[in-house]
Amino acid sequence: MADRTETEKRDLTKDLAAAVRGEVSSAAADRALMTMDASNYRRVPRAVVAPRDAEDVAAALRVCREHGVPVVPRGAGTSIAGQATGVGVVLDFTRHMRRIVSLDPAARTAVVEPGVILDDLRAAAGAHGLTFGPDPSTHSRCTLGGMIGNNSCGSHSVAWGTTADNVRELELLTYGGERVRAGRGTGPTGAPTGLPPRLRDGVKSLVDAELALLRTGYPDLPRRISGYALDALLPERGTDLARALTGSEGTLGVLTGATVRLVETPAARVLAVLGYPDESAAAEAAHTLLPHQPMTVEGMAADLVGSAAGLPEGGAWLFVEMGGASPAEAAARAETLCRAAAADGTTGHAVVTEPAGQRALWRIREDASGTATRMPDGSEAWPGWEDCAVPPARLGPYLRDFRALLAQHGLRGTPYGHFGDGCIHIRIDFDLLTPPGIRRFRDFSHDLADLVVAHGGSLSGEHGDGQARAELLPKMYGPELVGLFGRFKDLWDPAAGLNPGMLVRPDRLDDNLRFAPLPGRPVPVEFGYPHDNGDFSAAVRRCVGVAKCRNEKTAAGSADVMCPSFRATGEEQHSTRGRARLLHEMLAGEVITDGWRSPEVHDALDLCLSCKGCRSDCPVGVDMATYKAEFLHHHYEGRLRPAAHYSMGRLPQWLHAAAPAAPAVNALARTPLAAVAKRLAGVAPERPLPALATETFTRWWWRRRRAAPPADGRTVLLWPDTFTNHLSPQVGRAAVRVLEAAGLRPLLPPTAPLPGGALPQPALPRLRRPPLCCGLTYVSTGQLDRARAVMRRTLDVLTPLLAAGRPLVVLEPSCAAALRTDLPELLADDPRAPRLAASVRTFAQTLEDFAPDWRPPRLDRPVAGQTHCHQHAVLGDAADRRLRERAGLTGQLSGGCCGLAGNFGFERGHYDISVACAEDQLLPAVRQSAPGTEILADGFSCRTQLDHLGDRPGRHLAEVLAEALGEEEPGRRGAAG
Repeated sequence: MADRTETEKRDLTKDLAAAVRGEVSSAAADRALMTMDASNYRRVPRAVVAPRDAEDVAAALRVCREHGVPVVPRGAGTSIAGQATGVGVVLDFTRHMRRIVSLDPAARTAVVEPGVILDDLRAAAGAHGLTFGPDPSTHSRCTLGGMIGNNSCGSHSVAWGTTADNVRELELLTYGGERVRAGRGTGPTGAPTGLPPRLRDGVKSLVDAELALLRTGYPDLPRRISGYALDALLPERGTDLARALTGSEGTLGVLTGATVRLVETPAARVLAVLGYPDESAAAEAAHTLLPHQPMTVEGMAADLVGSAAGLPEGGAWLFVEMGGASPAEAAARAETLCRAAAADGTTGHAVVTEPAGQRALWRIREDASGTATRMPDGSEAWPGWEDCAVPPARLGPYLRDFRALLAQHGLRGTPYGHFGDGCIHIRIDFDLLTPPGIRRFRDFSHDLADLVVAHGGSLSGEHGDGQARAELLPKMYGPELVGLFGRFKDLWDPAAGLNPGMLVRPDRLDDNLRFAPLPGRPVPVEFGYPHDNGDFSAAVRRCVGVAKCRNEKTAAGSADVMCPSFRATGEEQHSTRGRARLLHEMLAGEVITDGWRSPEVHDALDLCLSCKGCRSDCPVGVDMATYKAEFLHHHYEGRLRPAAHYSMGRLPQWLHAAAPAAPAVNALARTPLAAVAKRLAGVAPERPLPALATETFTRWWWRRRRAAPPADGRTVLLWPDTFTNHLSPQVGRAAVRVLEAAGLRPLLPPTAPLPGGALPQPALPRLRRPPLCCGLTYVSTGQLDRARAVMRRTLDVLTPLLAAGRPLVVLEPSCAAALRTDLPELLADDPRAPRLAASVRTFAQTLEDFAPDWRPPRLDRPVAGQTHCHQHAVLGDAADRRLRERAGLTGQLSGGCCGLAGNFGFERGHYDISVACAEDQLLPAVRQSAPGTEILADGFSCRTQLDHLGDRPGRHLAEVLAEALGEEEPGRRGAAG
């Protein structure tokens, strides 16, 4: 049977490849990437097709009909009801069919292909003061085709409605190959226009026969998304076929083009934040704000918002956006609303006028679909009842009953969402891993459906029914109307070839759960995964598919890093989500069958820069850098590694050995022998080899210290990382200069434990042992046994020295991040590890925490450059920004990753991607900076990338401040040589 299935798959792929000009693949990796969307469900497709145009779609449908294979159209895969998964052929519209065909500002319409990203359309329309009204939280990556398929809404639906309210005409292909142009209105016979005769007559007959049911069977709701909107075909509603087909989840036709309405966007927006005692009070108040004509009325409670700044007192808040022709008008409207709301019992309010402040608060709301997947205690929470909607005036009572139902079933969740439209989002801590937990999930779903219907609501208020809710549609609509849905489906798709199992004759809501094939017990791993109880499967499950990592651009003013490799290639497998999906399938063992030896997973992780951006930017904290290190460890266990792992992975050893011969090594690096050495070491031929310091930082330190012991002051331990020590000792020397000027006493740790944790003394001879190491290069190449050994040695030496509460000052951000996170997570069994991690400080944090009264020299010049990706992700840069401000260094540093990323950009085969990552933010920011701008780059990789690709070098902040301090005092100057 398996051989027959493989033969059929090969024949299908062969025929598709012959018929379609776009990409066709049945490879394990490509299929694995499409097994899931952002829901609880998983279905394995036979093949993936990326059509180039409508003719490709028609050709793919023809081949699938001939083979009797179903088809599922897919956009960004952010659906949360399962409708973007399928067992047949997935049509991926994100690669090619993403043109804005035309945009007519006068008519306020745009013609788009289904793969157009919403933010791209909004940007094009924004040039004319227009926008596309619906704006789900995934607006930076979701596609128009997906929005039309699900009838998406977003936070501005109180002003501009759902996608169905903004669609004018749709172009579709049925599974049978019929072309449809669906709009509004009828022809001479009273039938909808734009249909082939079979469909035209069938639709008219169905509507004419069921007028009474269509007029009485639907609740009147602003967010009624469930089922087919057949009432839009009523003559008194204009026989709007485009509206009826919007939200049909790819079960009736495959969208190939759409004409959509654009709306005028206000010239100014202001955000009013209203505080309430609790979420019920906020829910009760939301609908009372609608007469003020707000653009949004979004609700969130304290358990989701956390400690966000800028919020007034309260236990829950409404985010209410007001527009105006000017900032003053928008602010005045917001103040009027706040005064009216205060009369009804707010606990406080704030009016946020600055765009940066508004963006920060909106980011909390937009990330909620991810952050809500973890409860405050770290336990998992899942979609499934993500977006029920009730009449807005019923939201308060519904929410109280909803909370009671959760308690009755022993479940927890954090409601938030579109309170102004009566629509609630929530992730619930279902146990979807065990039979009893799944039975509870099913029982709760039935009870909640009854509750929603009792309040006059819709099972789906935004994301469609898919598999999550379609089974329960008879509770909402009754069997007669649901039977009509089935007849409508059969009319359009008699072969049941489009997205079977969704919406009509659906799979059960507890079938196809994506967790079912995962291992029942934790797999043996090296890292501790403290946030996932040591379970690698749980760590991989963190990715719920919201796909923030698929952002092709970073938002204005954002310091986000994730995901540089996806922005460079545009390929799903190079996104954080794509890699997590492949790891999920590796653990499942059905599509990816080689386990840790999987070439598919290896190839996807090969272009992961280990930038750690996902650790902070992913709303659910996926940490792909750690997962990559884990995978590489197992993948190469007992096997020969790539040359780069031996050369760059063990860089601290090589640099220590080469230090005495640095001048000779540097001379050889300028000869033709360098090309041979790079080839043998796995180094990209385009990369110059960095010069070794002729005097290491540690050698300078001991020579200087013996000549002139440091003055008294609070002792701080200065970490001599490999990069500072051997490749950029000027950074270390500058840091010593600044720390001493600030009244601190920096000391270097010895290379072996001293008796009783004594501090190294001026007369101590230079030790011949290898220097201490954070283990970074071993971790990034997956040499975790070696990493663990060097980390334990570091703990042995440092633990006694840090016992008095001394900070460990680390100048290289990547090394600081390794000590802060990799070390305690790899040495999870060593109680000393978290204490060392807690002692780690960056250069700026040390000055702020231990020399708070020191005033840096004023430089009064602008800055450009980049915040190191590891600093952004692990350490934070708030202290750096404050230090720069105090020194008169103005302006923002860019986000993203420099692209060199330690060993990544030096490895053969990575050069082009490394350059593309640098061109994303770093190099443009430096090029666009004015003359005299200080170029800051605290990371050795960032400075090296600028040296290789830019025309303006970067410096560590310590170097800039040390230069401004002027010459050292005479004794020090002589000691420094």
